[in-house]
Amino acid sequence: MARYLALDKLGTLFKIIKENGGIFGSVKKVFRQDDLKTGTLVGVDKYGNRYYENNKYFYGRNRWVEYNDNTFLDYDGSQVPAEWFGWLHYKTDYLPTKDPFRPKYKWMRDHVENVSGTPFQYTPYSTTKPKIEAWVPPKNH
Repeated sequence: MARYLALDKLGTLFKIIKENGGIFGSVKKVFRQDDLKTGTLVGVDKYGNRYYENNKYFYGRNRWVEYNDNTFLDYDGSQVPAEWFGWLHYKTDYLPTKDPFRPKYKWMRDHVENVSGTPFQYTPYSTTKPKIEAWVPPKNH
């Protein structure tokens, strides 16, 4: 009877709201991520991003990242380090902390997010004189 009245769905909704920090936390999460999910925290990277998994969701939607709260709405996919990228995109089922095949050499660089379109972007400039000058139309008096 409860299933026909959708009371089990209401119970699931209340559980999700409770796990996401109550009504205020749930509204904040929906505002930031456009989604409200519940899952198991499987790890946190050194930038503060949290990674979750819930195998009750469809394959392809059952792993996700919640970006560090300090980024607020200024987050993008380049803020996910390579080791977690592979886990998020099903390239491996090993968590980066438990992956026996993950190489770690001293010459490997640390992850840096893409800063294109920000004030910190790389802007090349030339120190040579241009070979072609732009044409400037004559002024009519």
